[in-house]
Amino acid sequence: MNLVKPLLRRSDLAAVSEAVATAERETGGEIRVEVRQRRTREERPMSIEQIARREFESLGMARTKDRIGILLLLMLEDREFCIFADEGIHARVESDTWTRIATHMSDRFSRGQFLDGLLDAVRDVADVLRLHIPRRQDDRNELPNDVVVR
Repeated sequence: MNLVKPLLRRSDLAAVSEAVATAERETGGEIRVEVRQRRTREERPMSIEQIARREFESLGMARTKDRIGILLLLMLEDREFCIFADEGIHARVESDTWTRIATHMSDRFSRGQFLDGLLDAVRDVADVLRLHIPRRQDDRNELPNDVVVR
C-alpha cells in the first residue's frame, strides 16, 4: 500500500514546497524535503542516517556554496526520519537543535498531523538558519524547492 498519497495530497506537497521557498528567502540555507514509501532492497541494511547521506549527495546538496544544505528525509513504511545537515551548518549549530526539531516533528506525526509536522519542521529549520546562516545580498536559490516523493 502506498502511504504517501493518504498522508500528503498534491496541495499538501505544494504547501511544503512553498514553506521551503519562504524559508530560503529569509535565510542563507538550502532546504530539501524527501518523502519515501520504503527503502530499496540495497538500503535495507543501512541506517536512516546512511540513507540520508546518500540522498543528500544524490540531490546535489553537497555542492551548495558554503555547504549549507539541509535534508529532511522521511521513510514512511519504517516510520523513520532524519534531519541531515551539511558541514557548513554543523559547524554553527549545536546537534541538540536537530533533536528538538525531530522530537516536535515526531510528536505531530504521532498525533496524525503529518502535514503540520512537516511544515513546523521546515519553519523550525528556517528559524535555526536565520539565526546562524542569515541570507546574504548575493544569495541565490541553488536547489529546487519541490518535495521529492519516491
